[in-house]
Amino acid sequence: LLLKTLASFRRNRKLGKLLKATVPEWYKSTAQLTQALGHMPVFDGNDVEILPEYDEVIQRIAIDIDAAEHFVLIEYFIIVQDELTQPIFDAIARATDRGVTVRVLYDSLSTRRYKHWRRTVKSLSRAGAHVQPMLPVRFFRKGYVRPDLRNHRKLVVVDGVTAYTGSLNLVRRDYHRKDDIYYDELVVRMRGPISLQLAAVFANDWHAETNEVLNDAPKDVLENSLRAFGHTKAQVLPSGPGHDDENNLKLFTNLVYKAQKKIVITNPYFVPDDALTTAIISAVRRGVEVVMINSEAIDQWMVGHAQRSFYQSLLEAGVKIYLYDAPILLHSKFMTVDGQLAAVGSSNLDIRSFTLNMEVTLVLYDPKVVKKLNDVERMYLSKSSQVQLGHWQKRPKRHQLLDNIARLTSALQ
Repeated sequence: LLLKTLASFRRNRKLGKLLKATVPEWYKSTAQLTQALGHMPVFDGNDVEILPEYDEVIQRIAIDIDAAEHFVLIEYFIIVQDELTQPIFDAIARATDRGVTVRVLYDSLSTRRYKHWRRTVKSLSRAGAHVQPMLPVRFFRKGYVRPDLRNHRKLVVVDGVTAYTGSLNLVRRDYHRKDDIYYDELVVRMRGPISLQLAAVFANDWHAETNEVLNDAPKDVLENSLRAFGHTKAQVLPSGPGHDDENNLKLFTNLVYKAQKKIVITNPYFVPDDALTTAIISAVRRGVEVVMINSEAIDQWMVGHAQRSFYQSLLEAGVKIYLYDAPILLHSKFMTVDGQLAAVGSSNLDIRSFTLNMEVTLVLYDPKVVKKLNDVERMYLSKSSQVQLGHWQKRPKRHQLLDNIARLTSALQ
């Protein structure tokens, strides 16, 4: 549907310029790879905001839903109705009252882990939203779904004009209360043609669960979504078990190899494969400054220990590793390269996200936007402590043993 729509719009010279965006020579191979993997071209004409404040993201989503005139698409790994997310639920009810179509996808297993999840689903349905669980596990019924395959995507699209994606789930900031952990997140808000690519990701997932093709948006609504709101060139890359390749892993590895001066990797879960590890170490050895920002706090015990098993070899190679101070867990997931390019989204840098989770990544080709992300990185570093090789080598032997055992089982986590 997206490709057919774009083909019809290419005859419009003004819109055609947005859809035939070119990137500088240095970016071209990355843009070509991303399009080959995810079938999404680079779109120009986007306005991009970086939102690192948890509560503000919830408020902005609610405000944009209140402005919706035609449709709202919501897809999240975790959706919980609580005192923080209530404004979004209220905005959904107001939207459906004025005739806006609201569709919601949620990961069936992850949302069910939270208290009152049935109330959450009922509230969405009573508000008039069309609600569908993703990848429900049916052990003894037709349509069996492996319980290890999950939808980890996080996105909102309003009228095909405004969209959000990033690391934040729709749940209160301290949802991991048993360990007294709070989460810091990063979300990107977009206005412009790139919103249609995120809508296409949602439409594909909706069709996978319902067999319904979402083609009910009028052509003039879609055409409105393709007008320019800014000057940022962007591209969406979906990934997951439904794709032939490990799309996100290939993109991240490509970005590391493309780096010439500096690459900053911010991610809570770092359990890479050999190819990505080799790319990072090779980058340092050819003179690239490689900085990793992880978290001191751990909310997944095995993953946390597996991640730490990589630190010694990375530190020995010259990678600068920083741990975000506990009890806040830095859950943001993005990468910046040479101050020129960034990849932001839902994907962790671990085997689960590479092979088992459905993820979405936004590639941004705009130094001005990357500068804003660099500012966020500096804020994170001011709240972090650098890991020193000498100190790391003096850790208790039992910790090293746990790390190595966890690494051996990383493919099962």
